[in-house]
Amino acid sequence: MKMLKKIQRISLIGASLFLLMGLFQIQAQELRFIMCGGEVRAADQKVIDAFQASHSGVKVNMEAVPWGTCQDKSMTLAAAGDPVSLSYMGSRTLKQLAKNNLIVSVTIPEADQANYQPGILNTVSYEGKFWGFPHAFSTKALFINCGLIEKAGMQCVQPHTWEGMYQMAKTVKDKLGIAGVGLAAKDFDNTMHQFLNYLYSNGGQVIDSKTNKIMLNSPEAVETLEFYGKLVSVAQEGPTAFERSQLKDLFNDEKVAMYIDGPWGGGQHKKTLKTIAVPIPSGPSGTNGTLLITDSLAVFKGTGHEDVAMELARALSSGDAQYDLDSSWGLTPIMKYEGMVANPYYVNSSYWSVFVEPIGSGGPEPLFVEYKSLQTVMNSMIQGIVLGEGSAKNLVATAAQKLEEFK
Repeated sequence: MKMLKKIQRISLIGASLFLLMGLFQIQAQELRFIMCGGEVRAADQKVIDAFQASHSGVKVNMEAVPWGTCQDKSMTLAAAGDPVSLSYMGSRTLKQLAKNNLIVSVTIPEADQANYQPGILNTVSYEGKFWGFPHAFSTKALFINCGLIEKAGMQCVQPHTWEGMYQMAKTVKDKLGIAGVGLAAKDFDNTMHQFLNYLYSNGGQVIDSKTNKIMLNSPEAVETLEFYGKLVSVAQEGPTAFERSQLKDLFNDEKVAMYIDGPWGGGQHKKTLKTIAVPIPSGPSGTNGTLLITDSLAVFKGTGHEDVAMELARALSSGDAQYDLDSSWGLTPIMKYEGMVANPYYVNSSYWSVFVEPIGSGGPEPLFVEYKSLQTVMNSMIQGIVLGEGSAKNLVATAAQKLEEFK
C-alpha cells in the first residue's frame, strides 16, 4: 500500500512537472519579426518593449533587413515551411502571400475601420478579407525649386494641369539649360509608383480590386503614358538610370526644377533652397490625385503562435502607437487623428494639406498575385515610351494583356 501511494505521489509530481513544462513552453515564445527598411523605428521599439514586459516569457527577435531583400526573405522562409512570426513589408505582397496560404487574415472591427483615411483598407484587401494591418502610409506631391522658376522669369505657383506643368518645365529647360522635371524610369519599384501618381491624377486605374478586372487598357492610361513620354524632352538626361531618391539628389543639386516625392521630402532638401510643395497636377481626364501606398504588418501561418503575433501587430498599428510612428517619421497620417489626439501634426498646416487633401481622389497600389511581374510589366511599358520604342496606345495594350497572367 505504501509503495502504491509512493508511486501515485511520483506520478502526481511527474504530471505536475509536465504541466508546468507545458505552461512554460506556452509562455516562453520567440516571435521572429522581420522589419523591412533596415532599421527599427523608436516608436515601434517602444511598443515592442512594452509588449515583452507585459507578456512573460515572450521574446521578440527583431531583424531589420534592407528593402532590397527583406520581402523576398520573408516570403522564401514561409514557402520553405520556416515562417517568421510577422513581417513589416509592402502591402503589394499581401495578395501573393494570401493566395499561397502563407499568411492569416486579420480582423479589423468596423469601429476601427472608420478611423482610417479613405482608400487605406483597399491596399490590404483581397477577396473580402484584410490580410495585414496598415502601418505606414504615403501620398505624393510635386516639389518645386522656386529659385530656378523665378530665375527663368516665372512666378513660383502651382501648375494646376499637366500642360501647365510641362510649360513651366520647358521654360526652365529653354532659358536655363536645366532639366525642368525629374523623371524616374529605372528598373525599380518606384518607377511604377511615379507613373501611378500621374495615372490616378487622370482618372485611370490598373485593376479593379472588386472585380479583379484589368483596367489599364483605357484612354486615361494612354493619355498618361503619352504625357510621361512628353516629359522626357524637359527632363534630365537618361531617365532610365534614375529612381526617386536619385531625383531628390538632383533636386538638391539644382539640376532639376521639379520632382515628385512624399512628405518626408521637405525635410531632406537643402535648407538653402526656396521650395514649395503642390498637389500633383491633374490630367485632361482627371483631378489632383495621388498613389495611396501602404506598408503593412503581416502575420504568417504555421508558427503555432499566430495569436500572439496578431496581438503584437495590433498593438503596433493601433491608436497612440500608430500616431507616434506617423508623426515622428513624417508620414501622411494613416488615420483620421482629429478625433483621437489633440492638435494632430497635420491639421492647420498648409504643407500637410497638400498631402492629405488628395487622399480621397487617390488610388491604391495595385494588388497582384505576382507583384514583381506587375512591376516588370509596368516598368517595361514606361521605359518603352521613354526610349521611344512604341506608341503609347500599343505599349498600354501590350502591358494590359500581359497583366492578365498575373492578377
